[in-house]
Amino acid sequence: MSSDARRRDRQQDEARGALPQPEPGLTGAELIRRAASFRDRLRAEQDRSEARGCHSPELQEAFVRAGFYRALQPKRFGGYEFDYTTFYRAMLEIARGDPAVAWCVILGATHGAQIAAHWPEQAQIDLFGPDGHFIAPHRAAGPAGRCRRVDGGYVVEGTWNYASGVPYCTHFIGNVMVEGTAEQVVFIVPRASIAILDDWGGDATLGMRASGSNSVKISEAFVPEHWVVPMGRALWSADDVGSAGTYGTRLHGNPMYLGRMMGPYQASLIATVIGAARAALDEFEEIARARTTRFPPGLKWTEHVDVQRPFGQAMMLTDTAEAVLVQGCDMYMAYCRRWASDGTPFTAEDSLRLWGMLLNAGGLACDAVDLLFRAASSATAKKGQRIERYWRDCAMYRSHTSSQFANLASGLGRLHFGLPMGMYGI
Repeated sequence: MSSDARRRDRQQDEARGALPQPEPGLTGAELIRRAASFRDRLRAEQDRSEARGCHSPELQEAFVRAGFYRALQPKRFGGYEFDYTTFYRAMLEIARGDPAVAWCVILGATHGAQIAAHWPEQAQIDLFGPDGHFIAPHRAAGPAGRCRRVDGGYVVEGTWNYASGVPYCTHFIGNVMVEGTAEQVVFIVPRASIAILDDWGGDATLGMRASGSNSVKISEAFVPEHWVVPMGRALWSADDVGSAGTYGTRLHGNPMYLGRMMGPYQASLIATVIGAARAALDEFEEIARARTTRFPPGLKWTEHVDVQRPFGQAMMLTDTAEAVLVQGCDMYMAYCRRWASDGTPFTAEDSLRLWGMLLNAGGLACDAVDLLFRAASSATAKKGQRIERYWRDCAMYRSHTSSQFANLASGLGRLHFGLPMGMYGI
């Protein structure tokens, strides 16, 4: 284990004894303002965050104190219960400072809402604990590892890669098949049950180098039965919950915890690349205001149409992507409230269509960054240049399994026509 990793673990353990309690009266607007205040600091630390594989322990402590990890968490367990629109507006500001760090923070912060929606009351009491400090990545793809039933629960072992958000986690969530069955389940283990492998950061990947997406190894960990739920319920929420709702709607009285996770899952990813597009616009504007054209009559870059056009195009794409993200979050909340009001189902197709909207927004943001990367000249393609970094981060997003348009489009079409989707157990 590296010295940085040991320091992170030590500070994580020490922090649990002195965690800030939720602030009475904290507003969503203040949460967003706090996120925006980190922009310059995040940009100044980009190189070090990439080399480390995640943001610094000092930044993590500041994020915890700012309330980011409690934003979506139930009030009963020390959270603020802000809606998804508020949360992702705040995370856009973090991503504008460093998209990869935002990936790490978001994918550690969002799964408290997943637990609040789909895990039984005793599990929530266990997992959120007396201080309400809960950070957990969910390695949803796979499934990986091995799992067998034992008295009172399960025993899991194996290695799960791409556990984004794991460097500062309190728990790990993973998918696994139960041996001897066709059942895929989602389990949770505490941090003490995992080993975080040193396989992220530096030049290990093309982009998202500061996203804390290390692999996790588990050796023969016991998981209580009530810490395990079926995959279809916990992740894709394909089942119709009817009027009964979920554990979360009954326990917390908030329809947000209906937990139809497909839309919020994709919002977590695209917020990072929309932030990258905003950051690339900022950087391109700074470059354009400082340069002149190479050939006579020596115009300022800002006065040349070949600079104005890609900048304007990228701005339009980014504005549209952000508007779609906000609208998608608003629609998610509206679907949950509609279910609570009159019982209208929030269907798997509703969820998939939200995913599709957000998927397109991510593509628009990546196109914006690509335009700016090509227009900014080869000088910005050198290692360590900010636009080069944002372009690499977007390239990593484009390779993510959930960003593949064709796969989702065909599955959505099948579902609409009354056929099995053929993926994700739907």
